[in-house]
Amino acid sequence: MSAEFVAVLAVIVVAMVFDYTNGFHDAANAIATSVSTRALTPRVALLMAAAGNFIGTHFGENVAKTVSGIITVPTSVAGLGAVFAAVLGAIAWNLITWYFGLPSSSSHALIGGLVGAALAAGYTVQWDAIVQKVVIPMVASPLVGFVAGFLFMLAIMWTFRTGRPAKLNRGFRYAQTVSAAAMSVGHGLQDAAKTIGVIVLALHVGGFQDSTSEIPQWAYWTSATVLALGTYAGGWRIIRTLGRKIIDLGPPEGFAAETVASVLLFVFGINLGAPISTTHTITSAIMGVGATKKLSAVRWGVAGNIVGAWILTFPGAAAIAAILYFATRPLFT
Repeated sequence: MSAEFVAVLAVIVVAMVFDYTNGFHDAANAIATSVSTRALTPRVALLMAAAGNFIGTHFGENVAKTVSGIITVPTSVAGLGAVFAAVLGAIAWNLITWYFGLPSSSSHALIGGLVGAALAAGYTVQWDAIVQKVVIPMVASPLVGFVAGFLFMLAIMWTFRTGRPAKLNRGFRYAQTVSAAAMSVGHGLQDAAKTIGVIVLALHVGGFQDSTSEIPQWAYWTSATVLALGTYAGGWRIIRTLGRKIIDLGPPEGFAAETVASVLLFVFGINLGAPISTTHTITSAIMGVGATKKLSAVRWGVAGNIVGAWILTFPGAAAIAAILYFATRPLFT
């Protein structure tokens, strides 16, 4: 086996580890509201989320191409070392935030890792693409999620203002099955596609394909399967944070938050190819929905900790990836 083949294989393996951690780290995004409102039992919700992630992966081509073009790395074993360190940095950040129960963004951890490793190695970072496809959507998606969640919940409250609460809750529990499924598909579209982007980048840097625009079919199936397995493993610490600590959700609120978040994931992912954070999107939608009750209904202290994790994710993952690049560089010479 050539050195390039071994290096590419190492990157793909560590990308699968990231994919798995992404699954159990971000499982909360799709099911926390459904579990907290008792619309679905935890295991049924996880199984549905895993299936939705598997399906959604196959719609993430545009997101995968965006991720694979974030940095420009020369065709070499040393270049593969930078990609390896980038993914390791993202995994490390995922595990740190998972330990503390903070729903940070695996997406921005990966992109931060790619940028940090590329800068440490002296490679080119496509800043225009990062601003247009990452930074602007990173800021816009939670703002839109908050406002849309607020307005959609107001519309639900007005439409069903004369209904009986018990009957409405029962109906919205059924509706949440649909909204949670849509959220799961959107999560697969976004997050599995980012791992596919790393695989494609590794194949290109390793000299096994000519460009980062070609996506082999096996990459879809592999990434989808591993993400689904990770999702089914669950991320209970983060599920508790999203489902109970930000606001006490009822079935109508859960349905509103999931519907808004899933629509944004599809619009940004399929139409714009923007790798937005499923974590940012669902959390901001939950906050917007909660604000329709009264501002004090949202536990802003917990929300502030989450926002802090959002701000730290990109530079934190970048710094870890840069350190890991220098630590692992001797392995890729």
